[in-house]
Amino acid sequence: MKPARFLTFKCVKCGKPVKVHLQKVSACSHIQPYQGICDCGEVRRHATGDPAAVASFLASTDSHWHHHH
Repeated sequence: MKPARFLTFKCVKCGKPVKVHLQKVSACSHIQPYQGICDCGEVRRHATGDPAAVASFLASTDSHWHHHH
């Protein structure tokens, strides 16, 4: 099953819906990272997959993050 290309979340800062898109930084199946920016400027990150890889991605502030094997 392929992951969704877009997901929508509520912004933690202003409450508006923010659309995040699937990042192409990870070609492996361990993680599907998503990122988007709300109209208010707040960056929203989400990821599914391996818990350690997801935690690493969500803790990172680097827009060029990628999963290492």
